[in-house]
Amino acid sequence: MPKCADPDRTALDLLDARLEALWDGRGLPLPQGSAFLVVEVEREAEGVGGEGELFRWALDRLRRTPCEPQDDFVRQVGSLLGEFRRRRSPWNAAALRLLDDTYTFAATGPRRHENWAYDVHAVLHRTVPDPRGWVRLDWDRTNTARHTVPAYPFDPPGASEIPDRLYPLDPEAAVAALAIMAEEWQSEQAPVRSRPDRDAVLADARILLDRYGPTARYWTNATAAAGDPAPDFLTAGLQGTKSHGFLTSEYLNGLDLFEDLGLIAVAEEEVGVFWSFGAY
Repeated sequence: MPKCADPDRTALDLLDARLEALWDGRGLPLPQGSAFLVVEVEREAEGVGGEGELFRWALDRLRRTPCEPQDDFVRQVGSLLGEFRRRRSPWNAAALRLLDDTYTFAATGPRRHENWAYDVHAVLHRTVPDPRGWVRLDWDRTNTARHTVPAYPFDPPGASEIPDRLYPLDPEAAVAALAIMAEEWQSEQAPVRSRPDRDAVLADARILLDRYGPTARYWTNATAAAGDPAPDFLTAGLQGTKSHGFLTSEYLNGLDLFEDLGLIAVAEEEVGVFWSFGAY
């Protein structure tokens, strides 16, 4: 039997989608200002909740945001969206702290198949939403390169071939693999292993993976895991990691993609996909 929708979550999802559309520049300019948008969002949320403190706080901030100049409006909406998502759940906050400043992809999709590779394939192609409505980090969601390569920056193999490029990981190795995605592929001055906040970085990685439960299984495209499910990712760092690529080789919008590290979490009801990209 399908679960009933949570009305307060539905309202928050609507608000999140509207803020993201404004941040991306869709729906601009607003003919009657941000107060007009607030009325529209409230109308959409009628009958589905939205009386919570977070919903009211975000709408009030939006109402007080001047629509002109437009560049300032978009920048302030982006800031509002980030804070809204951090307040919405501890998982969101950990994802943004860990991965928002590096070129990464982080998304979760529903588990619908016995062969989880089909669910991972759907996440890589962005055809499924997060089952809980939590944050998805995707630098390329509006990239025009996706007109040429729809899954950009990915060019993944077919679902039946995905497991051939992956190796199993122990849970602690999965935490370390995710933690080093906070590093840069080039000219990293502060690898996680030597950072003063090393333990906090690892704690955020654990928060993200705890979502998938104690029975989750983990997979990576890193070749260091080919003969050992517990490679020392933390010591190697991102720059010392080699992998089977899942990226497109096409040169689009002035960017070459040359290295990647992926981590996949497989649970009974969800699959999580975390990926770091090296580009120049």
